[in-house]
Amino acid sequence: MAEPAEDLRSAVSPPRAEAGGCARPLAGLLVGLACRCRGDAGRVMISQITADSRQAGPGTLFVAVAGLREDGHRYVPEAIARGCRGVVTETGRRLPKAPGVVQVEAADTRAALGQLAAAFYGHPARELRMIGITGTNGKTTCAYLLEAIIREAGGNPGVIGTVNYRFGGREIPAPFTTPEPVLLHRLLRQMREAGVTHVVMETSSHALAQQRLAGVEFDLALFTNLSRDHLDFHGEMGSYFASKRTLFTEHLKPGGRAVVVETEADRGQPVNWGARLLAELEAGGVGQVLSCGLRPGCDLTAASWRCELSGLQADLRTPAGDWPLSSPLAGGFNLENILAAAGGGIALGLPVAAIRRALAGSKGAPGRLERVPAKPGVEIFVDYAHTPAALENVLHTLRGLAPRRLVLVFGCGGDRDRGKRPLMGAIAGRLADAVLVTSDNPRSEEPAAILAEIERGVRACGRPFPRLRAETLLGSQRRCGYDLIESRREAIRLAICGSRPGDAILIAGKGHEDYQITRQGRHFFDDRLEARRQAAVIHW
Repeated sequence: MAEPAEDLRSAVSPPRAEAGGCARPLAGLLVGLACRCRGDAGRVMISQITADSRQAGPGTLFVAVAGLREDGHRYVPEAIARGCRGVVTETGRRLPKAPGVVQVEAADTRAALGQLAAAFYGHPARELRMIGITGTNGKTTCAYLLEAIIREAGGNPGVIGTVNYRFGGREIPAPFTTPEPVLLHRLLRQMREAGVTHVVMETSSHALAQQRLAGVEFDLALFTNLSRDHLDFHGEMGSYFASKRTLFTEHLKPGGRAVVVETEADRGQPVNWGARLLAELEAGGVGQVLSCGLRPGCDLTAASWRCELSGLQADLRTPAGDWPLSSPLAGGFNLENILAAAGGGIALGLPVAAIRRALAGSKGAPGRLERVPAKPGVEIFVDYAHTPAALENVLHTLRGLAPRRLVLVFGCGGDRDRGKRPLMGAIAGRLADAVLVTSDNPRSEEPAAILAEIERGVRACGRPFPRLRAETLLGSQRRCGYDLIESRREAIRLAICGSRPGDAILIAGKGHEDYQITRQGRHFFDDRLEARRQAAVIHW
């Protein structure tokens, strides 16, 4: 999921929090927090922490956070009127006169929110082995692989990530890749009480920039890659990288381990972000670092490898020994994910035999180059690729399988980085034979306007690639070109029903998501289900 830059007040707040069924003295929650307290914190009992004044009530500690569109300090009077007796504000902010209300002043209320939530739930992260994964692409696949490794090694993993939050047989829908602080620490406490030993957590750049991880330190931090995404929030790549880097510089435990993937040529990026992070960690004295990738000199690499439709085979070279690997995952980008997960397992000190078994058996994450059953002769894949680098990676992988024709259905999300739209259009035109540009999650934007921005890139792809009616384009194996089909359901139908033996079809952008967001709201839509429906009625 493309992580939105939400204001805390507008986020869905968790239910009233319970910590062992007891309220806690505010003074106890403030221990270790750099703050100034106005009032008697020892006399105020806290049974809930929130950044949403609408959730405030007796026993609530309201934390006023300044967001992009809303400033929580505006809602302090509302929180007090609802009965809350403790308020956390930025230093220098004055409260209206409110007898009996304790004001806590902190320099950074975002960070204070996480630290207070951690204290309220008894610092659960300190009782768990914490694994944080960051990067533009590959986080979810690496999380699934590490989850399999930990389970194979006898551990009891919990996962917080893009697809869902899961532990102990429970699956909770994930509104954000990385939850807001109160929900995060509540989840960690629930995981610990359920017997979880290791938590594998996808850490988004938004969460890192917005201090959602305050109060959490990691035993292992893993960097997968960096390419263009979320520049509507970060502004430029240097700021985006700086947010990712804080996982290692601000949230790694003393003596913690770091695993960094050096992507080969960094997918054409002007900066080799993996190499840059390695150099900065070394210069900053972050000791225990493992490098992974297909570049010469990496600590974990593959001496040789080959990719087929059924998966990949590789000869791995690692500090814990060398071994051959056969995996159902396909593509060079998945080999990098495998190396990263193997490095994570080694860094955690898990048995090599367990790492080998898990990597050989794991099918990775749902919606990541996921195959949809179809009539023999046609291969249909659904993938989450929603960035230029991810789309290029998966198209290269499928192109390497030598299909007779490679058909792509994709779009770009609305209210997000507009600059990547023509870039993805150019990649599509360069690497696919037939492209149906369609809606992704247009949100508040006009779908036609988004399609037009993608089309500019398609037309500038560098080869003859005309716009043709989809029926004409797909009716011939020899034609290359594109069409704009606003309806995603119709684009999927046309791509599959127009297929012929030997074709490979990629439906990209949404992967595991089972919804589409338009101006009319959020409604059910699953690429995999749509593809299965159409594949069941293919007629040649």
